[in-house]
Amino acid sequence: MTSTLKTIAAAALVGSVALSASAEPIRNIVLVHGAFADGSGWRGVYDELTARGYAVSIVQNPLTSFADDVAATQRVLNRQDGPVILVGHSYGGSVITEAGTDPKVAGLVYVAAFAPEIGQSTLDQYTEIPPPPNFVPEEQPDGFAYLNGEKFRAGFAGDTSEADAAFLRDSQVPIAMAALAAPVTVAAWQTKPSWYVVATEDGAIDPELLRSTARRIGAETTEVPGSHVVFLTQPKAVADVIEAAAIGAVGAVEGESSTGALAPSE
Repeated sequence: MTSTLKTIAAAALVGSVALSASAEPIRNIVLVHGAFADGSGWRGVYDELTARGYAVSIVQNPLTSFADDVAATQRVLNRQDGPVILVGHSYGGSVITEAGTDPKVAGLVYVAAFAPEIGQSTLDQYTEIPPPPNFVPEEQPDGFAYLNGEKFRAGFAGDTSEADAAFLRDSQVPIAMAALAAPVTVAAWQTKPSWYVVATEDGAIDPELLRSTARRIGAETTEVPGSHVVFLTQPKAVADVIEAAAIGAVGAVEGESSTGALAPSE
C-alpha cells in the first residue's frame, strides 16, 4: 500500500473506531492453501474458528495454473453472503493478492505467505532472499513439481511428528511451475487492510523474507514459533490472528458500505 493510501486507510479506521466498537466481527472466513498441499491442512484452524461462531469455507486449489487457482478462490467468494476475511498460506498469498480485490473482501491475512507486487510472481520474491536449503522443489517432465522426499520434513513441516510429516510428504499435491512463475496483475493489499503471520522456523520461505514482505505491505504482524505449516501445528495462534482481522476490518467495511462496495450480496 502506498503511503498516501495507508494514511487514508488509517484515518478512515480511526474515524470508525467509535462506530465499530460495538459492531459484530466479520463472520465469513475463506481459507486458501498453498503449493504441495490441499485444504485439509486447515482443519485445526477451521475447528477453532467455527467453534467461535465463524462461517468458514476452504478453497481447494487445483494448482494447475495461477488463473485456475484464482478462479477457484473466486468461486468460493461468490458463495459468501457478506463481507469476508480472505486468508492465504504460502503460494496462497499470491492467490489472495489477486483475488482479494473482490468487493466482498474486507481484509487479508497472510500466513507464512507471499504477497507479490503488481507484475511480480511468487518465484520473483525468492530473488529477494532465496529459500532455505532444505526446500527443494523437483520439476517433473510435465512441468509440475513435487518437494524432494528426503528433505520434505526439514523444508516444509519441521515441527510435525515423523508420522505426520511422512503423510504430508506422501500426499503432497504437485503444482504447475508455471503457476509460481505467473505475475499478479493487481495487489489487493494495496487497498485492503492486511494481517501477517511470520513462522519463525519456516524452512520453505526464509523468515527474513516473511518479515520484509509483511513490512512492505504494511500488515499487522504476529510472529508464531513454527514451521512453514504453522497453520497446521499452531492452529489456535493462527486462528487468533484471523479473528483479530475479522474484528479489525469492521472499520473498513463501515467506511465503504455507504457505497455498497462491501455490502452483503443479495
